[in-house]
This record gives sequence, C-alpha cells and structure tokens, in this order.
Amino acid sequence: MKILISGCGIAGPTLAYWLAHHGHTPVIIEYAPQLRTGGYVVDFWGRGFDVADRMGLVPRLKRTGYDIAEVRIVDARGRRVGGFDAKVFSEATDGRYTSIARGDLAAAIYGSLGDRVETLFGDSIVAIAQDDAGVDVAFEHAPSRRFDLVIGADGLHSNVRRLAFGEQARFEKPLGYTVAAFETSGYRPRDELIYMGYGLPGKQVARFSMRDDATMFLFVFASDVMPADGLPDVAESRRILHAAFDDAGWECAQILQAMEDCDTIYFDRVSQIRMDAWSSGRVALVGDAAACPSLLAGEGSALAMTEAYVLAGELHAADGDHRAAFAAYERRLRAFIDGKQRDAAKFAGSFAPRTAFGLFLRNQFSKLLAIPPLARWAMRRSLSDKFVLPEYAR
Repeated sequence: MKILISGCGIAGPTLAYWLAHHGHTPVIIEYAPQLRTGGYVVDFWGRGFDVADRMGLVPRLKRTGYDIAEVRIVDARGRRVGGFDAKVFSEATDGRYTSIARGDLAAAIYGSLGDRVETLFGDSIVAIAQDDAGVDVAFEHAPSRRFDLVIGADGLHSNVRRLAFGEQARFEKPLGYTVAAFETSGYRPRDELIYMGYGLPGKQVARFSMRDDATMFLFVFASDVMPADGLPDVAESRRILHAAFDDAGWECAQILQAMEDCDTIYFDRVSQIRMDAWSSGRVALVGDAAACPSLLAGEGSALAMTEAYVLAGELHAADGDHRAAFAAYERRLRAFIDGKQRDAAKFAGSFAPRTAFGLFLRNQFSKLLAIPPLARWAMRRSLSDKFVLPEYAR
C-alpha cells in the first residue's frame, strides 16, 4: 500500500522504516523545512529501545547519547539537598538505557531510511477526503495526491487528528504545568554528566551539559499561560519565563540572560491526548498524536517507536485489511498505553511539587535512591515495561 505519514519526528520515520521493511511504500510529509535538530534530552529505554535494537540503531544511540552519572537537586545556594547516582537507571534496565537529545534520536531513525522513503519537507496537509478505495490528500504547496492510508504521527498538536477527528480541545487533558526548553553555548558553570535541578514550590529548572560546549535547560512550572490563539513566539516565551523565574534564585537570572541569545525556545503546556479510538476509516494516529503521555512521562519517544512498530506489523499481518490492522494495533497497545498515561499524570505532580512540603518530600525520597537495594527495587518497578513486543514475519 501507498501510505502517507504526517510528521518526521520519532514515530513517523520509525513507522516508515517498518512499513518499507514489510513491502509498503511510505511517504513522509513534514511541516519543517528540514529535519529538526537539537531539542531537550530524553531518557530512552523500554520496548522502544528494543525496537531501535531491531533497527540496528543501538550502537549509534549509545555513541550519541549520554551516560548520566548523577541526578543532583540543589538549593538556592547550590548546596545539594537531594539526588542520587544515575547508574541505577542502567542497572535497572540491564544496560538498555541512554539519555539522548531528541533531535539526535530522530536523526538516527531518519538516517536508517536511506533513500527508500520519499520525504516532503516544508509542506503540510490541508484537506483529507476518504472513500472506500483510498484517501485524497490536498497539500499546502505540493499537488494533491491519492494514498491508500494516511497516518498522523505529528505530535501533541496533530494536524491529521484535527482534520480527521476534530479539534484538539476534545481530546487534550492539560496536567496544569507549562514546560520550556532551550540550548545555549558557552554557559558556565558546567557539571559534566550531572543532571542539575533546582526547585521552588510549583517551579523546577534544570540544566545539563552537552557536547560541543552546549548546555540544555528545562523549565517546568505549575500554570497554564499558553496564549489562546496557539503556541507563543520566541519573544512571548522569553517574557513568560522572565516573569516566572527572574526572582526564583539559584542561577535563574544568569540562565535567563543566556536565553536572550537563543533563536529557538521549545514552549508548550504539559498535556495528554486521550481518545476513544485511534483510527477513523483509512486514517490512523500513532505516537503523541494518538495518546501523548506528556513530556514529563520520560518515555514518550520510546512509546512512539513501540506504537509505530506495532502499527506497521499489524498492517503487514492483516494483508491489506486496514480495518482489521487498526483494530489489532489498538487492541494490543491500549491497556499498556493507558497505564503509562496514568503513571505520567501521577508523576507530573512530583516533578514540580506545588507546595514547600511536597518539595521537601520529593527531595527526601530522592535521597533514598542512594541506597542501592532500594534504588534497584524502585527503578525496576518504574522502568519495567509489561508489554511483550510482537514478532512479525517479514
């Protein structure tokens, strides 16, 4: 089948890889003019790691990723008030874990496609019209084309979901937090391989030193300050972050000064997407477009790869019957993904506790993870994926 995939992040290229592997002809369309680079650092493990292994990507991901040595929580004076040795992540997953810039993960997946998959950069879908035999797709720039199926792999703010299922507000569940991330060069101090975090009630800022003298910053705060008409531009993002963190203490003023030189700032609310069905006729959703667990879940990229692998496999197993394939795809994954979303909603409150007492408890609990037996028990429970990755015949 000829299958259009909207989105060239994590889920889209993974889906394209496995569709091509099974003999289909995927085409990717991406709004950005080129592959997105950089981005915040994600923790990568679980069944998505297994999918990457089956794609032969793990050696590259290990080289490109980071083996974080320590998670350190500090107070306004930079004194350690919590944290733990991060090797517990690797121990709990038998070494199948890395922390990697999202853009580096996306580049590795996209690079695995070679020249097998056509990609339309700098364009977007403006209309979808499906019938019993296929889907007519109109683009903003390219001429209209016809496909057998259309898959939305275009993230939390999915264009395909809006066109085929309805407005985002019907499916989005905000968790009450806003997140921002940006990267700068030359920031000091540098604490190599240490994820450094500082919190106030309802606010959390963290930094992580990356290669080539770069530093990534992540802000999370308990509010929803998103403009009613969409995502804020860079100037508005700067204004909001200054209002929230200028007087927060620690290195916040210095970090925000470094932000002034950034041309790109990731800024969004922390939300989940919850839908009764992930498909409608010949259109289906995958990754965050179907069931975003939220950025704070920590496993979104790996889950997106898992979903893409299963969707491609079920389309192959159903031998062209997209209705049977979409039903099997959702049947296999629904309980697993629902559980991940429930866990992520609980975790959001502990990431940036809203009260001083909650912050104190979070910091004290983090110290308990310095006790090896307790850390191994807690992390194995937290990082274990109770889902068996299916095998699909080629």
